[in-house]
Amino acid sequence: MDRLVATNELSFRVGFSGHGGHLRIEPLPPVEGDNTLGHLPDFILPPAFPKETAESIKEHIQEKYLLPRLDPDEFSPEKAGRHWDFDWFGKAKIPLDPSLPRSAVVPIWELPFRRSKVETVQGKWEPQSVQVEISELTVGAEDSGALPRITGPAKDFVKGSINNRPFRPGGLDESLSRLVPDGASNGEWVCEVLDGGPAQEIPPSFKRGLDLGDLKVYPHSWIISKDHGVLESTSDEKMQSDLSLRLDDLLRRAWEDDFDAKDEGHDHLAESDFVMSEMEESEVETPNEGLYAQSSVLDEILKVDQGVSKMRLDGKNDEGEKLQKETWAFSGGSEEIVAHFHELIPDMALDFPFKLDSFQKEAIYYLEKGDSVFVAAHTSAGKTVVAEYAFALATKHCTRAVYTAPIKTISNQKYRDFSGKFDVGLLTGDVTLRPEASCLIMTTEILRSMLYRGADIIRDIEWVIFDEVHYVNDVERGVVWEEVIIMLPRHINVVLLSATVPNTIEFADWIGRTKQKKIRVTGTTKRPVPLEHCLFYAGELYRICENETLIPQGLKAANDAYMKKNSRTVGGGYATYSSSSSGSAGARAQNHQNPQQGKQNKHSGPHNFVNLKGSGAGNLNHDGQNNWGLRRSEASSWFQLINKLSKMSLLPVVIFCFSKNRCDKSADIMRGADHTSSKEKSEIRIFCDKAFSRLKGSDRNLPQILRVQSLLHRGIGVHHAGLLPIVKEVVEMLFCRGVIKVLFSTETFAMGVNAPARTVVFDTLRKFDGKEFRQVLPGEYTQMAGRAGRRGLDSIGTVVLMCRDEIPEEKDLKHIMLGRATRLESQFRLTYIMILRLLRVEELKVEDMLKRSFAEFHAQKKLPEQQQLLMRKLAQPTKAIECIKGEPAIEEYFEMHAESEKYWDQITEAIMQPHIAQQFLTPGRVVIVKSQVARDHLLGAVVKAPSASMKQYIVIVLKPDVPSTMQTTLASGDTPDKGVAKFGEGFFLIPKAKRALDDEYYSSATSRKGTGVINITLPHSGVAAGVNYEVRGVDNKEFLCICKRKIKIDQVRLLEDASNAAYSKIVQQLLDFKSDGNKYPSALDPVKDLKLKDMDLVEAYCKWNRLLQKMADNKCHGCIKLDEHINLAREIFRHREEVKALKFQMSDEALQQMPDFQGRIDVLKAIGCIDDDLAVQIKGRVACEMNSGEELICTECLFENQMDGLEPEEAVALMSAFVFQQKNTSKPSLTSKLSQAIQKLYDTAIKLGQLQVDFKLPVNPEEYAQENLKFGLVEVVYEWAKGTPFADICELTNVPEGLIVRTIVRLDETCREFKNAASIMGNSALHKKMEAASNAIKRDVVFAASLYITGVQ
Repeated sequence: MDRLVATNELSFRVGFSGHGGHLRIEPLPPVEGDNTLGHLPDFILPPAFPKETAESIKEHIQEKYLLPRLDPDEFSPEKAGRHWDFDWFGKAKIPLDPSLPRSAVVPIWELPFRRSKVETVQGKWEPQSVQVEISELTVGAEDSGALPRITGPAKDFVKGSINNRPFRPGGLDESLSRLVPDGASNGEWVCEVLDGGPAQEIPPSFKRGLDLGDLKVYPHSWIISKDHGVLESTSDEKMQSDLSLRLDDLLRRAWEDDFDAKDEGHDHLAESDFVMSEMEESEVETPNEGLYAQSSVLDEILKVDQGVSKMRLDGKNDEGEKLQKETWAFSGGSEEIVAHFHELIPDMALDFPFKLDSFQKEAIYYLEKGDSVFVAAHTSAGKTVVAEYAFALATKHCTRAVYTAPIKTISNQKYRDFSGKFDVGLLTGDVTLRPEASCLIMTTEILRSMLYRGADIIRDIEWVIFDEVHYVNDVERGVVWEEVIIMLPRHINVVLLSATVPNTIEFADWIGRTKQKKIRVTGTTKRPVPLEHCLFYAGELYRICENETLIPQGLKAANDAYMKKNSRTVGGGYATYSSSSSGSAGARAQNHQNPQQGKQNKHSGPHNFVNLKGSGAGNLNHDGQNNWGLRRSEASSWFQLINKLSKMSLLPVVIFCFSKNRCDKSADIMRGADHTSSKEKSEIRIFCDKAFSRLKGSDRNLPQILRVQSLLHRGIGVHHAGLLPIVKEVVEMLFCRGVIKVLFSTETFAMGVNAPARTVVFDTLRKFDGKEFRQVLPGEYTQMAGRAGRRGLDSIGTVVLMCRDEIPEEKDLKHIMLGRATRLESQFRLTYIMILRLLRVEELKVEDMLKRSFAEFHAQKKLPEQQQLLMRKLAQPTKAIECIKGEPAIEEYFEMHAESEKYWDQITEAIMQPHIAQQFLTPGRVVIVKSQVARDHLLGAVVKAPSASMKQYIVIVLKPDVPSTMQTTLASGDTPDKGVAKFGEGFFLIPKAKRALDDEYYSSATSRKGTGVINITLPHSGVAAGVNYEVRGVDNKEFLCICKRKIKIDQVRLLEDASNAAYSKIVQQLLDFKSDGNKYPSALDPVKDLKLKDMDLVEAYCKWNRLLQKMADNKCHGCIKLDEHINLAREIFRHREEVKALKFQMSDEALQQMPDFQGRIDVLKAIGCIDDDLAVQIKGRVACEMNSGEELICTECLFENQMDGLEPEEAVALMSAFVFQQKNTSKPSLTSKLSQAIQKLYDTAIKLGQLQVDFKLPVNPEEYAQENLKFGLVEVVYEWAKGTPFADICELTNVPEGLIVRTIVRLDETCREFKNAASIMGNSALHKKMEAASNAIKRDVVFAASLYITGVQ
């Protein structure tokens, strides 16, 4: 900074120091003047700092910043040789900038003519102010989406804190448009000052402001013109603003006033220079065109959006351009990339020792460009290569990469695989290893928690790799993937790895549209090792499919063998079939006849998993246990298959059984089999001893460990969720080594373990999915069958289907083997914890999360189209209705008519019954008939009921006054057009009589009997008492109302004599009914007369009658222009409804889960988690900590102090109900205190379920309590917390050992959550109790370290 002169020539300089920009004052030596001695100050301050040179600055920087230093207190010679855990994050001394304010107060500017008349005492207008978030003021200017906030404490760097604000999700910037008010950003305040208005001196929320003095008004003149904006524009400002101020004219006027005409030459010179510059620029660009014409293939590949530019060369494909702009997923174009891969990427971040496939090269190229990638390929195709390269790029760029997996087993295995290549850390629910590493492996739930809790480590992440993306179809956990994708900040790119699915482009387009990023889709449908599919029946293999083509000859041979075997069987429960399809149908019929038997005993026998019949394999005797013949048959089948595969060198084999019990029994049956050599037995024994040596003595002798070790020594393995975690890992590692030849496993092995085999065997093609037995889906079959064939070892993989008592039909086999995989579908659902987490932050709305879910993708994709349609609708000119009777009332009339139509069907269906209406439609009954000209409803009376010769009612009606021309037309018998509007649709219809009436009638005046002949011609018109009348035939559909009144009818004089006197009498009687002020007589009473008992129908009938009277009283009733006005009103109404429907579809109210969201908000308000302003209360903050259990039940349990009277062992036992998942277990034996606590917790769940029912949520209280609270392991956990050995607690229940361990491990995480909740509540006693409970369960085999983590090889 320049020298500043102070008193007595004392000079100093001002500089900035530190990251915060603090001022620093440094005195400087005085400057010598002409007379040095005469200008000496009274004293000279010696220099505070030595003179700085380049060498001194360099030495200072090296000393302070570049040379490594250790803390002298911690690393002193006295402490040499000691080892301790060093907290690197806690010791980091990072100079931090002061945090920015979260909000600011800004004024709301309004134009002078829009302001209120009320002014202050000083005569100045004071604008209103509004508080806005700083993050909203910086939209578009911030980098990478991180909110301006201070870094949190070191302990929350990785997992975040509930007090942190989440990072702004990428793609949400456009929705956060609540920025500075329009008046403060569009320059209106400048116009106001120029117009002579008072300047705003005092900022909002300030007491004093600046003194600007007398602000002179600059002379000016405004040019105001109409804004002729294009109607097609989608901008709301152009549609709403009627006047615009042309500031260009103002600036031009100022330019002309300030400059003379002598500058005209200069203007011409500047113009000529501009022309010359354009010519020179064109000359310079000419050789460049030649260069582009000779550009290489690499330049063409590297062009940005090459495909879009090619589409626009002709300028004709406007729709194509629009579609291209709306597409975010791109695929194809990999040929050039593969051909010039090494030229495009000469310096790869990671070299591979093998040749890359085409899809791998394409994915790596796009990763180098910084694009997000979606890779879809079969199992074992090499998708992990893409993940490894993302790790390498993060290491090269000094950033971080995150690898997420749906299962903890995959996370542990990937940690071991990547540990030798990268700097890897692991984050799961119970394990945290090296969180400071650049490459982190975690479960998807952990990443979701980090995003919601605003972990500072998110700032450093460059790549997030989602493995097994097709897991988004999982009903329970699929929502986690959608939440994480939506919540990722803008600076993070994604790599998605998935099996082949049919809607890859659709899913990638949703991700791209949500994150506003291009997604490059690549992959392959080619298997690295081709598969052949075989049927195993009666000891033989029949090949039925190869190279994705069904082989009919193999299937025919299998069917022939089946028919031959069954035709030779005379007894023993087998039958003779004419074809294989009949046998299959019979087996299926038997299976469908008894579905409940399999559901009740899903773990007790193989009949649940194979379609069996007769007394063959899988039959059960009456006591539910397998008989000896079944066991021998099962053992024989497995021995035949394994021996056949062994002879054909098709081992090792993975046999998929869809039951844990089925896996164990099948392995136990093969007791005599031995598939290992002495060398392999020694290797297995050494590995098992090394792995199980970490367990204490009693745990090494657990029955499950001894049993599995016995099987492993013979080369047989078992793998399912019921095994202990350490046992599963031993089986997985030994199988990868190749010493296990036969492995019985459930389908989790296909997803959780990357261990291919030579052969895969399906025990059956039917499975129980938790609700019902069904056939295996094509996607599930492809996932499991993909484990067959080891890349680099086998030329072909073999898949075998076990057939015991039937041969599957060809269409079923074709569907399973060659059918399309399951589509990726949204499983997004709202949860209470999601709502509470989003309500904590104003920038993120629940509606934004709903709109960006995969379920709403197609609806949101149509929004631009709907917006344009809405603009066109609003721009259409509206038609006005000119009424000849003054102010038009046709809209009110039309609304009444439309409302009456709502009751039309309901009333007519009830009144049309013959026994109700026909008894009232007798001669003399006053009725109302529909008008044919739609101007008025006609009052009349029934003259004659239908008869055998005349099927219609003969009715006399009064006609309204009409012009003479129309009277002539009507008299001639021509009926005018009914028009578009049809009145009376809101009135009920009277049915035809179904019985014949007597044609003879009597005259009341002459007492003579009529002949039954009608001498008048229908319709018969006339005038009586100055009123037009008409006698006509009326169908039952033309009756609108049956009135209470009746009049006397002389049928002979009316129909035979055509007496004018008789007609005059009838007309006069009808006119008398109108004289009392009502347009029509009252209708029949729905209860007393019509005998209606349905209250809804009675209410509709009464409303309809009231509408009839209101329509009759309206001045439009009977108007000669009613038809024309009705048509205009209908068009206006239809246009209004279309606009309203479009606005609704574009609003948040149209979201599928919006009703559910409103109901959940009401529930949260009722229990006190949020207030009326949707602000999260302390109860809601506690609920945000509950991830492992149902958040509402856990929160109510804490706030009702249900843990207070329990010991730590009892408390943790009660908490096991939140995390245990198995439904059917043995009944536990509990203490009285635990029984009371369980009942109290169950009552709380019932109360919460009933509360949700009260707010219209689809919840059954009993099911809600049973699904979220399972008390099957309360006794087991209680004994475990008291110190009981694991072998003893396993005897207390029928739950497998693996599920017990999984529950207790998750229970430790629940204890941490309850401990955090106790800190929020300020409950120190509960905090200590949860800490003691956590320490009580963390011991022995349950918390044995994973073999993947400890490095056992």
